[in-house]
Amino acid sequence: MPRPLRIEFADAWYHVMNRARLGQNAFPAREDYSGFIELLIDASEIFNMRVAAYCLMANHYHLLIQTPDANLSRCMRHINGIYTQRYNARNGCDGTLFRGRYKAILVDGDSYLLELVRYIHRIPLGTGITDKLQDYSWSSHKGYISKAKKWEWLHKNYILGMFSKDKKVQITAYKRFVSKKEPEEIIKHYSRAHMPSILGGETFIKWVKARFPKKTKKKKLPESKNLCPGVVEIKRAVCRHYKIGVAELQKSRRGVENEARDIAIYLLRYIRSERLEKIGEEFNLNSSSVSNAISRVKTRLRKNMFKKRYGQIFDSL
Repeated sequence: MPRPLRIEFADAWYHVMNRARLGQNAFPAREDYSGFIELLIDASEIFNMRVAAYCLMANHYHLLIQTPDANLSRCMRHINGIYTQRYNARNGCDGTLFRGRYKAILVDGDSYLLELVRYIHRIPLGTGITDKLQDYSWSSHKGYISKAKKWEWLHKNYILGMFSKDKKVQITAYKRFVSKKEPEEIIKHYSRAHMPSILGGETFIKWVKARFPKKTKKKKLPESKNLCPGVVEIKRAVCRHYKIGVAELQKSRRGVENEARDIAIYLLRYIRSERLEKIGEEFNLNSSSVSNAISRVKTRLRKNMFKKRYGQIFDSL
């Protein structure tokens, strides 16, 4: 059976799912769960991806995301690729962690967002892990009922605004809504052996099929490598891209930023999860300077040209 086409357009909504290979645990420890969530936050900043809901279970995950820049494949390659590399490095293994490509259902944002937020947040109840949503740590439900700043990255205000324009009643309305079971239509959709790739009304489905006929295929992105690249490999990839030698990568000049070095530092941190002290030793920098370099890259990644450059280096690893 051929793979379904990835339909990508600006501001599209998707329900993304992936499951670990048979018998594997995708998130064996607390740091694995929290590390995956950190990747979601990073992808939100780097790729302008909006995460409206998520739920991480022991062997699979669910995401509800919007892509203003029509870049679902790029976002998910970054998330799945880096998480798998970190997982393999930490557990001394290689190869794929998840079952092939992720499943992405294109969602009618005008009709089904609230239902999907409820469906995703209620998953722990359906599996019997907990009988209280607020007791489950690895979903975004807690973010919806919290006003803490740590949840500002979550694209929840748009969803909560669907309940009421009055912020004083939004959380109460959300709690009431999510306490009720999903409608039969949603349960039926997700119970099918071959799940439809579009969740929407007849008008939305016709619009999608008319705008994206089957013959239009996007250029396929290379599959992510699963063996975590080493320090030397990352340095060489950066040097190749900038056409410089390793010695140039190590240089420090007061008042002059070394963009290539900054990217190498960023990749060491976010692909290999190296400690700041260890990265500093590689470049003769203190931890504060390493942290500043990472912050500079995060700021630059908001610019399309730099984002493209970063993507090219990441793809070469």
